[in-house]
Order: sequence, then C-alpha cells, then structure tokens
Amino acid sequence: MKILLVGGGAREHALAWKLRRDDPAAELLLAPGNAGSAPVGRAVPVPATDVAALVQLATEERPALTIIGPEGPLAAGLADWLRDRGLAVFGPSRAAAEIEWSKGWAKAFMRRHGIPTAAFEVFDGLSEAERYVLGQAQPPVIKDDALAGGKGVTVPDTMDDALAALRSIFARPGARVVVEERLLGWEVSAHALVDGQSARLLPFSCDYKRVGDGDQGENTGGMGAYAPVQLPAGLRRRVEEEIVRPAVAGLAAEGRPYRGLLYPGLMITAAGPRVVEFNARFGDPETQVLLPLLASPLAPVLLACASGSLGDVDLRWHEGVCCGVVLASPGYPQAPLTVPALALPPAEEGAAIFSAGTTGRLLTAVARGDTLPQARRRAYEILERISLPGGRYRTDIAAYDRATG
Repeated sequence: MKILLVGGGAREHALAWKLRRDDPAAELLLAPGNAGSAPVGRAVPVPATDVAALVQLATEERPALTIIGPEGPLAAGLADWLRDRGLAVFGPSRAAAEIEWSKGWAKAFMRRHGIPTAAFEVFDGLSEAERYVLGQAQPPVIKDDALAGGKGVTVPDTMDDALAALRSIFARPGARVVVEERLLGWEVSAHALVDGQSARLLPFSCDYKRVGDGDQGENTGGMGAYAPVQLPAGLRRRVEEEIVRPAVAGLAAEGRPYRGLLYPGLMITAAGPRVVEFNARFGDPETQVLLPLLASPLAPVLLACASGSLGDVDLRWHEGVCCGVVLASPGYPQAPLTVPALALPPAEEGAAIFSAGTTGRLLTAVARGDTLPQARRRAYEILERISLPGGRYRTDIAAYDRATG
C-alpha cells in the first residue's frame, strides 16, 4: 500500500512510525518528513506549505491514501484538490477545516448548534475590542482568529496583559480577534475519527501548553502529554452527545461534511465540558502518546474515514498508559536556537523518540507503562540520556492524573 504523509513534525513522525510498524512492506512517502522520520519512509523534498507541488506529487504517485498532518495545508484546501483528482484523503475540506482556521467562525458555529463553549464576542478593530475588554469584570481570554501554530491564545493575568495581546494581534493588517469568558476547570483533549456522518472517540489525553512547570509562562505548541485520561463514563457520554455528534451533524447540515480527525480541546468545568477550541487534525503532542496505545492497524482506520465506512472498523487498544515529554532548544519559545543533530539513546521496547526538527520543539520522548507513574518515569529517563546544554523541558508532565487529582 502506498501512503503519502504530509508534514514534517513529531506528529508526522509518530504517524509514520505507526504505519511502518503495522505494515513493514508499505510504501511511505514523507512530504517532507524530517531527519528522524526519514528511516521509516521515502522523504520527498516538498514542504507542507507548497500545495501545488503536493498536488503534483500526489497526482504522479497516486497513493492509496494521503494523510494530511498539519493544519496549514488543510486551510489552503489541499484535501479538496486531491479529492477532485479521485484520491482518498484523510483530512477535512477547506470549508470543514474552517472550524480550526477561523476561531470566530468556529464560535459562531457552536452558537448555532448549541455546542457548549465560553461566552464570546468577535472584533475586527482594536478600539472596539479594547472598550469591550475594559468593560469586563476580569481579564478575558484573547484569541487570534487566524491560525497561529498553537500560540494565538493569551490567557492574561491583568487587563494590561489583555490589552497588550489585542494590540499585538491588531498590528497585523486584516486581523480579527475573539474575546471570550475565562473558563475555570481542567483541560482535556478529545480526538474523534470522523467519516462524514459518524464519529468514534479515541481515548482522552491531556497536554501541557504552557512552557514552564506549574503551567507558567507562554503558551506553546505543547510541552508534553499523556493518555488515556480516565474520565467518568457519564462525562465521556456528555462529550460525545453534546459536542462531537452535534459538531459532525452540524458540519454535514451546512454542506461541510467532515472526514478526518476532529479534535475539540475541552475545559471540564463545574457545569460540564466546554469547548475551548476545535482543531481539524491530530494534536501535537497528543498523537505521540495516542498512537503507541493503538493496537489496531492505523491505515485501514484512516482509509475508512476517507471512504465513509468508519462503522466497519474495529478499534483495539493496548492496556496501560503512555507519557510523552517534549525537549525544546535553548531559548524556546521566544528566541529558540538551532541545534546540531543530537545523539539519541538506543530504541527500547515500549518507548520511542519522535523527532520534530532542529529549532524550537526538537523531539518528544515517549514511553508506555502499566501505570502513569511508570510511564512518566520511563519517559524522563529517556530525556536524561540526551545531552543538550541549555535544552528546555518541563519536569511536571503527568505528575498526576488531572481527572482524579
């Protein structure tokens, strides 16, 4: 089976790793892949941002399945171009992916379909947004409407911080901002496979967005994660019935049938789950801890989503827990340095290192265990064997299960 995998981060390395483990004979095209993922596939020097070149590549290679990893090419309509050429694609259309690439559209969509989320307003101009913020009893959350690589959200401690975030976003011509109520609770990531009409929830996971221990410092693309999170059965059912199903049905009703991975980031509040944001692809670093737990072969599952036959798929999972910790380069996230190739420890059973690049977030050290403490200990032991003076990682990933305290 020939598979084209678009993207070059640790998420895509994890996807390639799983596909290769499932089927050693599969032909994997990695566009562009990275130094870490190159050994498990054929790297093709086509960046994920070059939609025209990706369309040409797929047209020439005719893969049985194309998997689009990052949000950028989804927002640019890559899935549409490929489907128009008769190719099977795991990834939503540009219209369906608007649920991620426009936070304002996503919030209005949730309002239309009764999906629980924080109260909000959308602004196209700085002065109006500033007046609204100053009229709030406490600093609200400030979100850039556009894609921002997981870094377009500010949770300010003061009104001055909120106003500074507004001014930073509106410094860009044509910017829009979502200002929303600050929710109280704990966050969890919900990933759902979707085939246009039906959805299947994967195990819940927790990721850590802030750069520093104790959830301090700037938001990042993610500093670590663990799975599964053992939500009570009633809460899992509410996520499915109040969030995932209405979103899938609403997108289909609005002429935007969704095929791919739908990932609502949730805040579990005293009143129940609330959507913080929707993502139109596998999360990073959540993918790195979910895929090692998946016992079923991945390609048939994703192909079923692409073909509208998800109901025929049997999803099986390994017992235990998986923990992943991200290692970032010195200076991350404000001024990350480029680092030379790192000497990595040898592979061991139930563990992996997923490479992301040479600047910023460099890799995710991942390990499975029978318990959360065991998986966590193994992941940190891997990191401790990697020498990177000035390298940065959090020391409190998976220190406790957020669902149980």
